[in-house]
Amino acid sequence: MNHVLESTSLYLREFMGDSSQGWGRDQGREVYSQLLRFVESRPGIVLFRVSVQGVSRVDISFASETVVELARRYRGIKGFAFIDLNDTDMLENWDAAAAKKNQPLMVWRDSEPSVIGPAPSQGNADAFQFALFRPHARAAEFVEARSNVSIANASTKFKQLSEQGFLLRQDYKSDSGGIEYIYFRIGGPAS
Repeated sequence: MNHVLESTSLYLREFMGDSSQGWGRDQGREVYSQLLRFVESRPGIVLFRVSVQGVSRVDISFASETVVELARRYRGIKGFAFIDLNDTDMLENWDAAAAKKNQPLMVWRDSEPSVIGPAPSQGNADAFQFALFRPHARAAEFVEARSNVSIANASTKFKQLSEQGFLLRQDYKSDSGGIEYIYFRIGGPAS
């Protein structure tokens, strides 16, 4: 069975009007309304790759009110990951905004991931790393790879990572007729 999340790219600059700079809560809220309409008009899309190409600067308030708020609103339902985020100053502002709202966000540079905002707990970090470097993962696969982890413990770790916004979870009907949860990294190289 092929497990792939429907995805699209979102170009932040297209929502910013005449300015390539994002400043303040007021502008952030205006852009957020447009972003929200964009996301809601694509109900089948689960993963949004957010490009900041053409955006020259953002402050923490703007960052907090736009993509970070969108990710927080859709936590566990849809995922948002940055691409083209190479400017160190902008990265610091996105990171500070994500930390303030306790909303993790993925940043992908080619196939190299990093997390901004809060980090996963020490107890869940290994499960997160396991899931991060594959398109999707199951708790049973994690247990097979780690001799000291039970299926109940692995399931709890993955569920927490999903609830906290580090992974996306989809349920599928298993071959045995039950429900199987598959966990997806947020973003990653386009397939």
